[in-house]
Amino acid sequence: MHIGVIGAGQLGATLAEWCAQSGHDVAITSRHPERLGGLVDRIGEHAVAMPVADAAAYADAVVFAPTWSQAREAIDLTHGELAGKVVIDATNPPEATPDGMSGLETLMSWAPEAHWVKAFNTLPAGVLTRRRGHDPLLAEFVCTDLVDARLTASKLIRDLGFAPVFAGRADTARYTETGGPLQMTEVDVQDATDVLAGVLGDYV
Repeated sequence: MHIGVIGAGQLGATLAEWCAQSGHDVAITSRHPERLGGLVDRIGEHAVAMPVADAAAYADAVVFAPTWSQAREAIDLTHGELAGKVVIDATNPPEATPDGMSGLETLMSWAPEAHWVKAFNTLPAGVLTRRRGHDPLLAEFVCTDLVDARLTASKLIRDLGFAPVFAGRADTARYTETGGPLQMTEVDVQDATDVLAGVLGDYV
């Protein structure tokens, strides 16, 4: 796949590198793509830096990993190029969003034409690096309302060395975000069903 990675902080850069290692072609972007030459050189021939709108247009799927404070601007900079694309939301709002919506639902309201799915947001890059590809596989929770988004995110999660676990629809994403019971929770795949059952039973 062609993967666009919006946000070149530690998590975005790490996921971009792993996508390239897994054989995907990666377009990395941020507010200042001209500053990403060192990252592109480190990743190698499968990576290129582009402006945000160009990276979104290039991508078959997008990893959305800016800071939450920059998320709305990042969406605006895509100039509508997220339409019809699967967008994997790896962000975390700093606290509950207005009206009790998850951060994922907030992003969906800002760019409703995109096919949003939540993943890669519960653990920092350091933990993901330590657990990547090691048995038992680390569970990576996935929340979305859309089948195509779930399937695409799940494929990429497997490609990167983790085990996708469907955790519910977009409203359930709040359990994976800041303050939620799945945030900063390192779960092996064989334990994920029991953990989810406990979370949903306590919070529904």
